[in-house]
Formats: sequence, C-alpha cells, structure tokens
Amino acid sequence: MSEEAPEAARFLALVAAAQERDSRLTSIQAGLLVAAELGIARDSRSFARMLGIAHSLVLRDLNALAEREGVLEIVKRDPRTMRVHYALTSTTSP
Repeated sequence: MSEEAPEAARFLALVAAAQERDSRLTSIQAGLLVAAELGIARDSRSFARMLGIAHSLVLRDLNALAEREGVLEIVKRDPRTMRVHYALTSTTSP
C-alpha cells in the first residue's frame, strides 16, 4: 500500500468528521477547513489541484464559508489568477 493511501484516508475521515459536527458544510467546504488545519492547502487553486476539482467550485464554496461568521477569512485575492488565499479564524477547528 502506498503512503498516499493512508494520508488520503485520514483526510477523508477528517472531512467526514467535520461534516458530522456541522451538517451545513458541503464536502468541499469541510475539505477546505481540514486542508487549512493540516497545512495541506491555504489557497483555492492549490486545493482544487490537489483534489482534481474545478477551481470555480472551490471558489464558490470558499466564498460561502467566508460569509459565515467565525469560520475562515480571506487573506488575499489575486485578480490575475483568481487564486484566493485563506486562513482559519482562531475559533475554527474542523
């Protein structure tokens, strides 16, 4: 078994746990929170590339999370690449 398989399984388990704690989270939103917590991805494009999903879907869910009070904050936006850098707020734990 490759080393990536256990890491992927751990990531997916953490995503599922985050969704159990907050049923309003989509899979992408929970993934964004877990990725930020683990330091795997802190920007939208890296997260989209890591999971092989469309950047536009990540941006939609990232913006929805940013609108929720106390979940995460947008740190920087790159208008040329549409990349959005984000960070967990101090009260967030996936």
